[in-house]
Parts: sequence; C-alpha cells; structure tokens
Amino acid sequence: MNYPSHLQVPAPASPLPWWPPSAPVGGSLERVIEAAQAQDRCALAAFLPVCYPDRITGMDALHLLAQSADVVELGVPYAGGVLDGPVIQEASRTALAAGFEMKDLFADARELSASSSAALLVMSYWQPIHAYGPQEFAEQAAAAGIAGVLIPDLPFEEAGPWRTAAQNAGVAAIPLVSPRTSPDRLAAIVAAATGMVYAPATDGVTGNAQPISPQLPSLVAQLRSLTSLPVAAGIGISTPAQARHAAAWADLVVVGSAVIRRMQANPRAQVAAAAAAAREFAAALRPAAQPETD
Repeated sequence: MNYPSHLQVPAPASPLPWWPPSAPVGGSLERVIEAAQAQDRCALAAFLPVCYPDRITGMDALHLLAQSADVVELGVPYAGGVLDGPVIQEASRTALAAGFEMKDLFADARELSASSSAALLVMSYWQPIHAYGPQEFAEQAAAAGIAGVLIPDLPFEEAGPWRTAAQNAGVAAIPLVSPRTSPDRLAAIVAAATGMVYAPATDGVTGNAQPISPQLPSLVAQLRSLTSLPVAAGIGISTPAQARHAAAWADLVVVGSAVIRRMQANPRAQVAAAAAAAREFAAALRPAAQPETD
C-alpha cells in the first residue's frame, strides 16, 4: 500500500462482506459502527472539504483524520451551500480557488480506501452531482470505495432518480431528516434510506454555536421506531462535550466546522491541528471519558 512517507497511517483491517459487496474499501459503514458499538462507544465521523486548504495539505489532513475517526466524510466544495455556515463556506471557497475538480474527490477516496480502515462518505449538494451526471457519480463513488452519499438539498420527492442511480451502483443514499417533518413523510423518507439516517444535532446551519437540540432524543427515538439503520447526528457539534452529549442517542457523531476552525487558527500547522482536533473528539467518545468541568 502506498502511504505518504511522512504520515503514520494504520494498516486496514481485513475487509468483511457488507453492502456494497464489490467495494474495494478498507472499512464499510456498517462494520465500523458495529466495531464502535462493540467498544461501548459512539462512532466518530470527521468532515473536510476535498482540496481544503489545497490538494496536498488536504490529503495529508484526511489521512490523519482517518487515524482517529471511524468515518471520513469527504465534502464536495460548493459555493451555494444552503446548510453551510461561515466556516464551511470559507473552506469551500478556498478549495474551489485551489482548483478542486470532481476527479479529486474520487482520487482522494481511492487513496484513503487503500490506506485506511475508515469508512468513507460524501456530503455534496445536488448541483455538482447533477452537473457531473448522477449515474456516473454513483459509479465512480462506488469504484473509489465510497460507502454512501448525503445530499442535503435534494428533496425526497425529487430524489427518486438519484436513489435508483445509487442503488444500481451499490452506494448508500443517506437522507437528512428534520424534526419538523410530518410523521407520514418521515416514514416514507426513512423507508427509502440506505446506509444510515442523518439527524440534525442542533437547529441552524453548520458550525453554529447553539446547544444540542432538545428535540434530538425524541427524533432519534422516532427514527429507531421506523428503521434498524444507524442514526448519525451532526450539524453544530462544536466541542468534544457536545459530541459526548449527542452520543447518548446517536450511533455516529459528525464533526466538521470544529476541525476546520482548528486548521484556520493554525495556518502554519494545519495538518497537525486537524489531527489534534480529531483525537480530542475521539477521546471524548470513549467510555472512560470524563465530563468537562465548567
């Protein structure tokens, strides 16, 4: 396996059969979540836009995130992300200015698949996928070892062609649900989901400073009554203490803006800053983690 010589990346675990069966990946989504549950902890996903802050630095950061996170969520940079707060908006602009192309997403995924046991997900808005071609995108994602794709701005009623493309390629179509969705519509969304279901941990856009939503426990309970799929919680998880709080209900906690903020605060050591942030969040989810004092 071709590891960057300056990075210490753990050897991947032996692959186990799981959907999609043809994926050439080190880790599957189901397997890494089950492994975390066997350790009596919630799994951790770390998000970073591809090519942020540039291709080389971003790839190095992704390698080190994969050492601490069970799941690496690769962001497709997009200037018009309605769910993105200022931190991810700026990171996306930086990645686009650095020359991001969709081929970079698949190249980075292939490299991570070959060198890491972390499961790989993608978060993208619909326009870049639509422009690339949904079926081609799904096929390229599967070939690169990507387990699933979240498209937060694609309404359920319009997502049928994407779900078909994803199913044909063997890639999970992961929905983002809302606590304000009617019970009947929520049941329909969850019934069509594959891979996992994504619940907002806070109210608002990514990177907000709000507390964990009081609606999260009831939303997760409602989702568990509808599906046996894992439930992820993300959006606005800014501190290890918040991650630990959300982990009381979720199977997977997603952090993104907090990692990027640490990189922005350390412009001369961005890779090390990302790695340190991931280690801190991972430590907070271990059973022995103690609550932070005020």
